[in-house]
Formats: sequence, C-alpha cells, structure tokens
Amino acid sequence: MGLFTRKRDAAVVPATATAVLDTDPALAALTGDYTIDPAHSSIGFTVRHAMVTNVKGSFTQHEGTLRLDGSDPARSTAAIDVRIDSVDTGIKDRDAHLLSGDFFDAEAFPLMTFRSTAAERVGGDRYRLTGDLTIKDVTRPLSIDLEFNGSATDVYGNERFGFEGSAEILRSEWGLTWNAALEAGGVMVSDKVKLTFDISAVKSAAARA
Repeated sequence: MGLFTRKRDAAVVPATATAVLDTDPALAALTGDYTIDPAHSSIGFTVRHAMVTNVKGSFTQHEGTLRLDGSDPARSTAAIDVRIDSVDTGIKDRDAHLLSGDFFDAEAFPLMTFRSTAAERVGGDRYRLTGDLTIKDVTRPLSIDLEFNGSATDVYGNERFGFEGSAEILRSEWGLTWNAALEAGGVMVSDKVKLTFDISAVKSAAARA
C-alpha cells in the first residue's frame, strides 16, 4: 500500500519528534505481510439523498491482507473483501432496500472486492493506491487517496500501522442504477458516492519472526 515514510511508537517517541526519512534503515522493518484488524477499522460511504442531505453508512464485516514494502513502497499491495449484507445505515428498511435487487442484490453478489494494481507516493505522508473494484461482477479501476497515520507496537506486542483515505465513484458505473425522480426536479439518490477508509493493520506472526 506504500504508506511507509515513518514509524512511530507513542510509548517512546516524544510529541516533538520529526518524521523518519525514507533513507532511515528502520523503514525496512515495516516490510512484511499484514492483516486488517476489523475491530479497529471501518469502511464507510456517504451519498446525497433527495438533493438536500447526506446519508452515511458502513460495511461492518470486511477482511483484507496487505503486503508492505518499506524499501520500495510502490511494490506494496492490498486485497480487501467486504460482505455486502453487513451494510448498516442505521435504518433497517433502508438497509433491506440496499440489499435488494434494486441496488446490491446481495444474495446473488455477496462480496465487494478490491485488488490493488499500483501504489505511488504523492507527497509527504500522502499516497495513492490504484486497483480494481468489483461490485455485482462489474470490475472497474478505482484510485484511493490515502494518508499514513503512523506505526506502533500495541500493548499486546503487535506491530501495527494505520491509514485513512477516501475515493469517489459513480455508482451507476457498477450497475447500481436505481433511482426515483423528485417532483421539484432532481433525483432521490445521487449517482456520486464517497467511500471512506480508516484502517488499522497488524503484522503477521511470520512476518515478525
């Protein structure tokens, strides 16, 4: 995923410490295989409703693996699977509509997947991850803008790193075309959807060995 310009440990690094540069040998220690921690991560979305307000939701069940290369961030990769039936907007009737054939058709297409194809550093702690997003068996390219939030060893001895990011899609490009016209003009649900990611990943035991 290419999010490796520094390493932090809140227990030992003072607030005034500066970022470790790419040439720091400690950067290589971040290289390895990681698993996304679903208990401390979220994948969400925001979409305009009735032209006047935003509806927010999330997918509460997801899993993913990351291959991080601290020496050459561009060689990092990511694979994420999201269970469509875990969608949660806070309204059961709305969630049921999203799971129906009008939108995701979750019974026929239970997973949304992302597989990275490229990663690049944009500047500072900002990165761009490009890959293939598949919804309802439609696969299209997606670029996600990311910010590296640092790395640390938690109280259980697990090596973690975190990042947050966002992307915008047109849902119609993935076959999510349902809508309804409003009397005053416009439509019930915007085509544009903002995706958000707040991820904590744990280095695998084999990678730490």
